[in-house]
Amino acid sequence: MSRFKLLILDCDGVLVDSERITNTVFAAMLNELGMAVTLDDMFEQFVGHSMPQCLEKVGALLGAAPPADFVAEYRRRCDAALGAELVAVPGIESALDRIRLPCCVASSGDHDKMRTTLGITGLLARFEGRLFSVTEVAAPKPAPDVFLYAAARCGVTPADCVVVEDTPTGVRAAVAAGMTVFGYAALTPAQRLRDAGAHRLFTQMEMLPELLDGMPP
Repeated sequence: MSRFKLLILDCDGVLVDSERITNTVFAAMLNELGMAVTLDDMFEQFVGHSMPQCLEKVGALLGAAPPADFVAEYRRRCDAALGAELVAVPGIESALDRIRLPCCVASSGDHDKMRTTLGITGLLARFEGRLFSVTEVAAPKPAPDVFLYAAARCGVTPADCVVVEDTPTGVRAAVAAGMTVFGYAALTPAQRLRDAGAHRLFTQMEMLPELLDGMPP
């Protein structure tokens, strides 16, 4: 039996295999603006950040704000790509079937994005009423706000929460919230998650139920 009382899951890269899809779109759009960025650059500089944070980075790199329709066009292209290509993270459905802890989602994406991606992959019904976004709190990850908000809404103290994150930014946010953090290192180099403070690392979602049960008090 797990010592935790709440499992908090990031959405992109943990529940839905969206990171490569959306960042391929983002990289292509930045290339069109004259920024020579690769998919690896996207994972290094942008993954795990909120859209306002990403736009701030783009503006700094460009020396000017991106076009006014940049976000709308990004969302349009992403919706098309996600609708055609998106799947759940391998093994997550069977892992969730075996996990007995209450679960919720805490994401850097907004509610529309979460509902779209979780809906496409058939996962939305598992988390209805338990979706929490950085758009609901004062500060985005790596601030701990969204994790603290999720715990409070679920009536659980931070020390009794375990978070699954796949980015250094998300890991730092969960650590700052005083929660135990499992770093999912299927795409992100494990050392980056370890350096950010992850307490456990794993590469296959099928391992998550055993990790939850085996974590000592």
